[in-house]
Formats: sequence, structure tokens, C-alpha cells
Amino acid sequence: MKIGEEAMPTEGIGEHSTSLRTVLIVVSDLRGHPDTTVGEIATRTGLPQSAVSAAVARLRETEAVITETDPRDRRRTIIREAPEVSDRVSQVRDTPIDKALAAALGTDDPQRVSETVAALEALAERLVPGAR
Repeated sequence: MKIGEEAMPTEGIGEHSTSLRTVLIVVSDLRGHPDTTVGEIATRTGLPQSAVSAAVARLRETEAVITETDPRDRRRTIIREAPEVSDRVSQVRDTPIDKALAAALGTDDPQRVSETVAALEALAERLVPGAR
């Protein structure tokens, strides 16, 4: 996760009080629990509710998630991934991790970095089939 955070493009997104790591944890939780609430995410992840709220606000700004009032309980706000991929989400997904990964591996050998990327992709496919 730290390597992914290092690779994440930050140009033009401004200052945020929420760390990228917190945002990534919230995104990960949303993928496994669609139509959820801030409180439910906080309970599952162990993050403070204020941190989850800030992460959701940040994700809403980049159009990565949508929120709506729960029609069954107007006091609750339902959070879900946006149905369309926003420009920001596309930019993050398209950003290569090669430089950050090379730094973490302590090498500039493109072959070693390429082999490591392939190994990570294979592992991701096993852990989360169809994620790519």
C-alpha cells in the first residue's frame, strides 16, 4: 500500500487532511461492501468515523463515489462507487508504479521491476479474481 501511495499522482488535487492510505482503505472496503455508510466503514476498518467521512468527501470531490440519502432511513447516507469512471480515477489507475517499486526494491533494473510487477499482478488476480 505504501508503494502505491508513493506512485499516486498528486498534481492538481490540492491539500487534504486525509492520507492517501486512509482513502485507499475506504475504497477497498467499498469494493467489498457496496451501498454502505460511513459508520459501517468505520466499524469494519477500525478507522475513526471522522477519517472515513473526510476520505468519503475527498472521493466524492474526485467523483469516485456517489452518496445519497437512504430512502428507508433519511438520517443515513448511502455510499457507493460511482457507476462511471471519473477522469481522476482513470488517471490514478493509469499511473505506473514502476518508479516507486524500483525505489522500494533498491534497483533500477527494468527486468527486475517488470518481473515484480508481473508477480504482483498474478497475486492480485488470485486474491481478488477479476479485479483487473
